[in-house]
Amino acid sequence: MSESTRRHKSDAPKSLRFALFVCSTSRYKQLKKGEKTTDVSGDLIESLLKNAGHTITIRNTVSDNATMIRRCVREALDSDEVDAAIFCGGTGITSTDVTIETVSPFFEKTLLGFGEIFRRLSFDQIGSAPILSRAVAGVAKGKAFFCVPGSPDAVKLCVERLILSEAAHIVKHARE
Repeated sequence: MSESTRRHKSDAPKSLRFALFVCSTSRYKQLKKGEKTTDVSGDLIESLLKNAGHTITIRNTVSDNATMIRRCVREALDSDEVDAAIFCGGTGITSTDVTIETVSPFFEKTLLGFGEIFRRLSFDQIGSAPILSRAVAGVAKGKAFFCVPGSPDAVKLCVERLILSEAAHIVKHARE
């Protein structure tokens, strides 16, 4: 790590407040019916963030629906209690995968390296399937936004290798 990167990271916040939005029509429908549902990826994200000293100030499960996802983006942008937001799911190529199209128009700057590095790290682990992922990150109103795939393996990789390593650094620069 370069000296300037080391200095920037040392000046970054030590703890962030995250919003976590799981985009899953099936889980959303189960919750609406009052049924018990399991959310392995959402629980994993929450656990990894909390174990690293961060907090979850908003957690919500929404359908793969642009209107609902847009409301979540606005909620994160408008909250003084959110430094970063993670949208989990809906990053693939099916007709119902609308997370990227819905969240990315809010970005003031897109962090192309996030998706590029995620796909490279995934390729190293599982082969060529990551070309189907459109994972992306960006910043808006001094906050970091991450759109990550919904699979537990992808979540673990994104959070451990990229988000925990760089989220505070991203927020620091987004606020300058």
